[in-house]
Amino acid sequence: MMDVWLALAHGDLLSQALVLVLLTMSVLSWAVIVYKAWFLQRVSVDVQRGKQAFWSAPDLSQGLRVLVSTDRCAVLLPLAQAVKHDQPHTLGAQTDVRTQRTRVLRDALHAVVLRLQLGQVVLATVGSTAPFVGLLGTVWGIYHALTGIAVAQQLTIEQIAGPVGESLIMTAAGLAVALPAVLAYNAMGHVVQRLEQELEGFAHDLRAM
Repeated sequence: MMDVWLALAHGDLLSQALVLVLLTMSVLSWAVIVYKAWFLQRVSVDVQRGKQAFWSAPDLSQGLRVLVSTDRCAVLLPLAQAVKHDQPHTLGAQTDVRTQRTRVLRDALHAVVLRLQLGQVVLATVGSTAPFVGLLGTVWGIYHALTGIAVAQQLTIEQIAGPVGESLIMTAAGLAVALPAVLAYNAMGHVVQRLEQELEGFAHDLRAM
C-alpha cells in the first residue's frame, strides 16, 4: 500500500490517475457492499415477517395496514397495494379488472426487483475492470523503469528490482480492489435471486386471490 501512495506522490500524470481510479473504485465498491449487505438483510427479514403477517390478516385492508408496520423496506407493500389499484377513465380501464390488476402488479414487481438489484452493476464493473487498471499501471511503470535503465551509465540489481517491484504493486492493488467486489457480487446475487423468487411467488398468490 505504501508503494501505491508513492506512485501517487511521485509518479507521472497517468500513474497518479490510475491510482486515483483504483482508490475511487475501492471506496465505491465498499460503500455498495456495506449498504447492500444491510439492505438485503433487512429485506430478507421484512419479507418473511411481512408475508406471514399479511396472510394472517382477516381481509385485504387489514393486511395492508399490517404491511405498513412490518415491511420497513417497502418491498411487499407496493405489490399488495397494486391489487387495489383502479384506473378509471383510462385506456387501461378498457380491459377487464383481472387484466388491469395483473398489469399494475407486474409493474410494481419490476420496480421492487430493480431496487434489489441496485448496485450490482457497480460491483460487476469494478470486479471486471480493476485488474486491467492495475495491469496498465504495471506496464506503464515498467516502461518508465526500463527507460531509466537505458540511460543509466552504471546498473545494479537494486536499480532494476526497485522500480520494477513498485510497478508490480499496481497489479496487486488492482486485484485487491477487484476481489471483494467479485465475491460480494456473487454472494449478493444469490440473495437477490432468492428474494426475487419469493416476491414473484407473493405476486402470483396476490393475483390468484
